[in-house]
Amino acid sequence: MNVTKPVIGFSCGDINGIGIEIIIKALSDTRLHELCTPVVFASNKVINFYKKSIPDVNFSYQATRELDRFSPKQVTIFSCWEEEVAITPGQLNETGGQYAIKSLLAATEALKNKQIDALVTAPIHKKNVYSEAFPYTGHTPFLKAFFNVTDVAMLMTADNLKVALLTEHVPVGEVAKHITREAIISKLKIVNQSLKQDFGIDKPKIAVLGLNPHAGDEGLIGKEEEEIIKPAIKEAKQQHDVFCFGPYSSDAFFARGQYEKFDAVLAMYHDQGLIPFKSLAIGDEVNYTAGLPVIRTSPDHGTAFDIAGKGKADETSLRASIFAAIDIFRTRNGYAEARSNPMKRRSAALLAR
Repeated sequence: MNVTKPVIGFSCGDINGIGIEIIIKALSDTRLHELCTPVVFASNKVINFYKKSIPDVNFSYQATRELDRFSPKQVTIFSCWEEEVAITPGQLNETGGQYAIKSLLAATEALKNKQIDALVTAPIHKKNVYSEAFPYTGHTPFLKAFFNVTDVAMLMTADNLKVALLTEHVPVGEVAKHITREAIISKLKIVNQSLKQDFGIDKPKIAVLGLNPHAGDEGLIGKEEEEIIKPAIKEAKQQHDVFCFGPYSSDAFFARGQYEKFDAVLAMYHDQGLIPFKSLAIGDEVNYTAGLPVIRTSPDHGTAFDIAGKGKADETSLRASIFAAIDIFRTRNGYAEARSNPMKRRSAALLAR
C-alpha cells in the first residue's frame, strides 16, 4: 500500500445514468494520476459506449481481469463482466440496476481485501437495485451490512459545513419512532471519531438539532427533545467525551449562521439536514460514510436520467469525492501513526496550539 498515492476504486453506478460519463470526465484529467491510481469496476464495452458521447474528452485506459495489475500512469478498467449489455441511457430498468450491483459488489470485495485503498461510488437508483438479493435502500445500509459494523453515519461534507443524519431514507411519518437515546449517542460517537481520524479535528464540536418546531418549546410542541434528545446529549458528553450541544431549533440554527461555530451538525432526518446543507454549503459537496473501517465517498447527486448519455453531466461533485477520498486516506494514516507513536502525537498537539 502506498501511503502517498492510494489506489482509488470506482463503482460505475446505474449504467443508464450519468455515473460512467462523470467518471470518464473526471479521470480524463491526467493530473489526478499524480495523486492516486484509479481503478473503475465496469466493462470496457460500457466505457466505450459513453466515451463516444463525449468525443472532446481525451480518456485512455487499460483493461484487466487481475486486481494486481494496475498502471500507476493510466486508468485501469477492471472487467466485472464480458457479455454484451443493452445500454439505454435515461431509462430506469432492471438491467441498469443489475449491472450497478455487479460493479458495486466487485469493488467492495476489492476494498475489503485491501486491493484498493478507498471507494468512490457513482449513483444508483434505489428502485431498480432493491430486491431479495440486495435488500438495501442505498449504498450506506449496504456498506454497513457488508463490513459488519453496528452503525454508520451518512455525513455530508463541504468546505464550511458538515451534516450527519440520524435517520436516512425513512418516511417522514416514521421518523419519530427512530429517535432514540441509543441511536443519537451512537451517531455522535461515530461522527466525533470520524472528525478526529478522517478530518484531523483534534477536539470536534458537534451541534444536535431538535425534532420538533422550536426544538419542542420545552415540551409544549412534542416531548422528544426533553425525554430523549437532551438526555442523549448529556450522556454522550459525560460518558463518551463527545463535545456536543443542543438541541437547536433547525430554522434559527441555520438562518442565524450558528452552524459556523461547529465542526459538524447531527440532524434528526433527511430533509432537515440536507435542505440547509445543499442551500448553504460552500465549495464542492461530498457524501461520506463515517464509521466504516474503510473509506467510501460519493457525489451528492443521483442518476440524473434526464441528461444521461447527452454529454451534459457535470463531474464536479465526483471530482470532489475523489479528492476527499485521497485526503481522508492520508489523514487516517497520519492519525494511526500518531496514535502508535506518543512522541509524534505530542509534537503534533504542540504544533497545533
